[in-house]
Amino acid sequence: MKKYEEKTIHTTPIYHGQIIDVRVDDVVLANGVHSKREIVSHPGAVGIIPITKANKIVFVRQYRKPLEKTILEIPAGRLEEGEAPEVTAIRELEEETGYTTDEVSLVTSFYTSPGFANERIYLYRSDNLTIAKNPSVGDEHGQIETVELTLEEAIQYVKDEKIHDAKTNYAVLYMQMLVGNQ
Repeated sequence: MKKYEEKTIHTTPIYHGQIIDVRVDDVVLANGVHSKREIVSHPGAVGIIPITKANKIVFVRQYRKPLEKTILEIPAGRLEEGEAPEVTAIRELEEETGYTTDEVSLVTSFYTSPGFANERIYLYRSDNLTIAKNPSVGDEHGQIETVELTLEEAIQYVKDEKIHDAKTNYAVLYMQMLVGNQ
């Protein structure tokens, strides 16, 4: 066994849902100690940083039930089974904003909460936006409003905690770093 590896000796499924699965793993640590791990399995997601011709970032404002409030985020969504992340990025962009693109570039990917979940978010950007011909704007599970901000405004929103979710903070930080390196 590797120095930090944990060997699963038994898995107990707890919940199987449309978005997540929850299980409890009984594990043996490298030092022989037995422990339990509560794990959320998620298919992964994609976020996209859409930049308009006016050099504004397109965000979406939507209600998030787990937080019991409306927050400002980059367009994002869950990966569908068998769907390539770049396809998800373009689909979510259109569904949530009415914009589309034929060109996205991968910024990075990251794990959202590796202490208990395996969700990985792929972050893309596109500055080649056009208005979709037949946009499928809207989400059948909620209402979404688009908000366009300059990078400077977005940075201030982060400072003021008006942008408060990890993927969006990461996106704004990335854009700030990109501009600073030019």
